[in-house]
Amino acid sequence: MDRRRTPFNGKVAAAHLKGHIEADRYVEAEPKHVAAVVADLCSGPGGTRDRQLLRGEAFMCLDVQEAWVFGYAEKDGYVGWIEAASLNGHPADTPTHRVSAARSYGKSTPGLKEMGRVTPLPFDARLAVVDEIGDWSRIAWGRGTLPRDLYVPSGHLAPLGMVAEDPVGVAELFLGTPYLWGGNSAFGIDCSGLIQAACVACDVPCPGDSDMQAAELGIILSEDSALMRGDLLFWQGHVALAVDDKTLLHANAFHMTTVLEPLKDAIARIETQGGGPVITRKRLEIPQ
Repeated sequence: MDRRRTPFNGKVAAAHLKGHIEADRYVEAEPKHVAAVVADLCSGPGGTRDRQLLRGEAFMCLDVQEAWVFGYAEKDGYVGWIEAASLNGHPADTPTHRVSAARSYGKSTPGLKEMGRVTPLPFDARLAVVDEIGDWSRIAWGRGTLPRDLYVPSGHLAPLGMVAEDPVGVAELFLGTPYLWGGNSAFGIDCSGLIQAACVACDVPCPGDSDMQAAELGIILSEDSALMRGDLLFWQGHVALAVDDKTLLHANAFHMTTVLEPLKDAIARIETQGGGPVITRKRLEIPQ
């Protein structure tokens, strides 16, 4: 079984795995929300970053070892370890809105010219709106011993139920975003993180890594099919999104950012650098 989506850490397993995998304990997952702006999902306590979760995303907790929590992301089942300090479980903070701008911020005071401490917020961070003051939304930010609120420009937010229609349009918000291996935010993102952000915003279920995406997303296109806006091209370990039949949009380590690149140039460059040829092309199925 793929350890990235098998909620078992060698001792503790999710209850639904009983009878399928041998573990010391089987537990029901406890849902919590990410309290940090961005939290690394790691391969082990203090291990390497596999993926990231954003503020307000749900994490299903199975085990705790000192300052680390083992579990899986609710949105895609990706398994890993998150620092306990990055999570909370307060019902009052249940998200109602998401950041729909490429990047935004929360401020400790409302008003355009009012001074206040600023907290950067990435696209798709999930926030709990509790009130509106003019053009600003008051956000529940921390409960318990340190309750406080932040104020976010209301124009940068959308209700959680509002769905985007164009994955390319969503991905274009990330142009210029630094490349970060395992990154999932507008502060740093990788190729598969970009595709997942674009798909999830359009209500298309999407796994976290490019090999999973190649296997599970869309329908296969023949090599001679003309590319359309939103089609996906996969290499071994890389994925890009077609803007049209001549241009790709992708986060990549060559440019160390998210860029538009001519299709022919990208295909030739990747093969020359040892990335091989395109292995499959897919057409996304967008809900209407």
